[in-house]
Amino acid sequence: MKSLKLRVVIIAGFTLLFVSQAMAWHDQTHLTIAKAAGFDKWYDCAGPDIAKIKAGNVEAYNHWFNNTAEAEITPQMVLEQIERYNQRNRIADSEGHLLGAIIASLREYEKTLQSGKYAMYHLVYCAHYIGDLSMPLHNIAHDDFNKEHHSANDGAVEATILNEPDKIKKQMYSIKLSDRNYEAELAREIARIANVSRKLGYKLRAEGRDMTRQEAYVQLGHSASLLRAVLQHYNEIPASAKEAGK
Repeated sequence: MKSLKLRVVIIAGFTLLFVSQAMAWHDQTHLTIAKAAGFDKWYDCAGPDIAKIKAGNVEAYNHWFNNTAEAEITPQMVLEQIERYNQRNRIADSEGHLLGAIIASLREYEKTLQSGKYAMYHLVYCAHYIGDLSMPLHNIAHDDFNKEHHSANDGAVEATILNEPDKIKKQMYSIKLSDRNYEAELAREIARIANVSRKLGYKLRAEGRDMTRQEAYVQLGHSASLLRAVLQHYNEIPASAKEAGK
C-alpha cells in the first residue's frame, strides 16, 4: 500500500511538472503572431499546444529551453538541439530543446514536401515554436519565480490581441535569410531572439514582476518578424499578405 501511494505521489509530481511547463503564449496570442506574419494557416497555430494533451512530453519538450545555466545562446547551441526534436528524456534533456525544434520542424516540412505529401502541418508547428521563442519565461530556468508568474505572462495580451494585430505589426522588422546559408543564418536569428527573451526574463525576475503589455508587444514582434522571414524563404506569403505588409 505504501509503495502504491509513493508511486501515485511521484506520478502526480511529474504531471504537475509537465502542466506547469507546458504552456507559453495562450491561444489567441499564438494565432495573432502568425496572422501578423502573413501566414494563411494562422488559425491552426494553437494546434501544437492542443497536441500536448495526447502527445505529452514527446511534444512538450519542443516548446521550451529552460536555460538553467543562464548561458549566452549561440548558433551552435541551436544546431546541437536539432537531433533532440520529438525526444523526451528527463535526465539527458531536462531543459527541453525549443531552439532546435524550430529548425527540425522545417527539415520535416522540406522532407514531406519532397515526398509529395501534405507538409503544411510541419510549418504550423514551426510557427508555434517561433512564437514560443519570444516568451521570456520559456528561455530561463523553471524556478519558483517562473512557476509563480508563468500563467500571467502567457496571457499578458491574450484578452485583446486577436483584434489588435497592428500592436504586433508595429514592432516587426526585416530579417533576411539567404538561400545559400539558410540554416546557419536561421540559427543565428534564433539565438539572437532567445538571448533577447532570456534577458527580459532575468529583468522580470530581478524586479519581481510580470511583463507590461508594451514589453509583450515587442517580444511578439520578434517572433512575427522571424516567422515572416521563414515564410518568405519558402514562398508561403500570399500575394494579399505581401501587399498588406508593404
